[in-house]
Amino acid sequence: MGTTQTGPGTTSAETVLAAIEPAERQKEARQLDALFREVTGFEPRIWAGGILGYGRYDYRYASGQAGQSLATGFARRKTEFVLYIQSSTDAHQPLLSVIGPHRAGKGCVYLKRLAGTDMAALRRLIRVSLDDLAGRWTIHPT
Repeated sequence: MGTTQTGPGTTSAETVLAAIEPAERQKEARQLDALFREVTGFEPRIWAGGILGYGRYDYRYASGQAGQSLATGFARRKTEFVLYIQSSTDAHQPLLSVIGPHRAGKGCVYLKRLAGTDMAALRRLIRVSLDDLAGRWTIHPT
């Protein structure tokens, strides 16, 4: 994911969600918020760039670089949603093949719309990613 944030901000998730336009995109963002809350069991916190983060972890690499990052989450961008899905294994690849129309990058999944998205597969993808991350770092509630 590459974020180097020092921690979550103080803006509320409701403030960020309420500001999303048009109404259809706000509805989709609220669906994602409910999904991430259900899967993670965490309340969201807002990170830089309007990212709704669910859970957080502190990291320290062998190089000495240290910081704090969100465990998983999503952000609404101009033309798509960016889901921050971390996984160090290929366990998420079979799920990516069935979630529906998307594009993927390192640590991110991009969805233009939720229509056509297999929400059960997306739910499993979030869970697999979070479990993988928890195998490497201690995840704390946000």
